[in-house]
Amino acid sequence: MSGIYLHVPFCKQACHYCDFHFSTSLKKKTELVEALCRELVLRKNELPGTVETIYFGGGTPSLLTSEELALIFKTIYEHYTVAESAEVTLEANPDDLTEEKINQLANSPINRLSIGIQSFFEEDLKLMNRAHNAQEAEKCLTLATKYFKNISLDLIYGIPEMTNDRWKQNIEKALSFGIPHISSYALTVEPKTALETFIKKGIVAPVDDQVAETHFHTLIDTLSQKGFVHYELSNFGKEDFFSKNNTAYWQGKPYLGIGPSAHSYDGNNRNWNVRNNTLYIKAIEKGERPSETEALTKTDRYNEYVMTGLRTIWGVSVNRVEKNFGSIYKEYLLKQAQKHLEEHLLFLDGDILLVTKKGKFLSDGISSDLFLLNL
Repeated sequence: MSGIYLHVPFCKQACHYCDFHFSTSLKKKTELVEALCRELVLRKNELPGTVETIYFGGGTPSLLTSEELALIFKTIYEHYTVAESAEVTLEANPDDLTEEKINQLANSPINRLSIGIQSFFEEDLKLMNRAHNAQEAEKCLTLATKYFKNISLDLIYGIPEMTNDRWKQNIEKALSFGIPHISSYALTVEPKTALETFIKKGIVAPVDDQVAETHFHTLIDTLSQKGFVHYELSNFGKEDFFSKNNTAYWQGKPYLGIGPSAHSYDGNNRNWNVRNNTLYIKAIEKGERPSETEALTKTDRYNEYVMTGLRTIWGVSVNRVEKNFGSIYKEYLLKQAQKHLEEHLLFLDGDILLVTKKGKFLSDGISSDLFLLNL
């Protein structure tokens, strides 16, 4: 199994918290779509086996026209072997999802929408500088559920001034549309973002980790009661609606990243394209790929396995660590895990090391304790 990720680096406006690569100018959109197609052809021999996931991320891929999407799909299907049951996801913003647009998407190979709702409350959307309003958030879901069965929506918690009651209302509103998958993230203050500047100037209240943790546990409790499986730290899905794209990433399967700033992984190497639209387009036009490559050491691969495994319901297999990395790594893992086992932040189910409910909010920090820095 392998996947293709396409980065569409355009947005109508900049969200205050975002540090992804994007441009609010659409002047080079046509050129960039053509470059995406050229890169797909240029790298057609890099991806082993059948493509089972195609994911349009960004940026805001819902800004692409039906003609632009058709050109990309034509290129993919001509040069890659795509499974009939492939999961094809498009990230979309509510303000783009008119009924006409949704109908066009439903008549393309796209069979899954990931909609960036973030909040159903106007004050939260304004604080984040989202391009849509609360009314558009609800309207797009009403329309989307008429055309798509497989829909995921994003919600952000830990927003300054968001009470737990308002957070509960956000979750309940999302559930009222019968959505089978929810991705939810704590608001983080990234360097050099507008949000960081506003907090430093006192315009926006600081993010409170304790509030975020309360929201996180409210989310887990509410969704588990509604039949959702908390299969990854930030992802909840009904049975048969887990994201195949994300699951492949967490399980270390190969994927091809197409577009500026996109990352690729082949099991031993990670590489990424330049974070600059103009440089990317010019290089691809010359038949070159503007990228950097990092060869992963055995220790790098161990650390990545621990980090991704502890975020999921599949955990970290102690036997797999010994088989793939050696007894030294196994012994180190168990030694470092001991204090977290004693504090009931981790537990062993057979040979599988898993995070407890108590430890979930701290899982990234727990993972870092299990990392091996030098050998």
